[in-house]
Amino acid sequence: MYFSKTPQVIRPFAKDLLWCLPDSQETIYLTFDDGPTEKVTEDTLKILETFDAKATFFCVGNQILKHPDIFEKTINAGHAVANHTQNHLNGWKNANKTYFRDYLNCRDLVDSTFFRPPYGKISRSQAQAIGKRSKIVMWDVLSGDFDTGSSPQDCLKRVKKHAQPGSIVVFHDSKKAVKNMLYSLEGTLDYLSEQGFSFKALTADLLT
Repeated sequence: MYFSKTPQVIRPFAKDLLWCLPDSQETIYLTFDDGPTEKVTEDTLKILETFDAKATFFCVGNQILKHPDIFEKTINAGHAVANHTQNHLNGWKNANKTYFRDYLNCRDLVDSTFFRPPYGKISRSQAQAIGKRSKIVMWDVLSGDFDTGSSPQDCLKRVKKHAQPGSIVVFHDSKKAVKNMLYSLEGTLDYLSEQGFSFKALTADLLT
């Protein structure tokens, strides 16, 4: 089970995490987890370029090592890249030392202010340690593109229903999500562009 829209009641318990940017003027922050992935990330970049949209890619370190050319292509296209651990670890299932080492290994590859825990699962002690070095980014809209029981149309409906100014929206540039993601991403960009929204990457100046 997952929430398409992060419940407001959760946020007060994790005020130090970034859930959205509500002061943004008609801006949506699209984010992509789990890449870079051959062809999937490249097709994602093409769609974003069509709409003159910028996004933030939370990259897995081992995927960067497999596809350094795609990683560089993402940066050269003007998008932001950020830390998503070296091995896509679940913080709830790994010891703090193991998890923190994995975070640092990815940090050696990705020069970024931002970190997103895989699955959104991170313990309080892990968050406190990593939060001293990076801003931990969660989300307020989850497309559900990773859900193989969901259709591309369902994913698009979720984003259209819940996105609002300052929303941080999650997609996945992974092979598992590609069927749902590419369709719902293009539909999201088309729909929200017509509503007057722009699409920007997360940058450090947004935190000041």
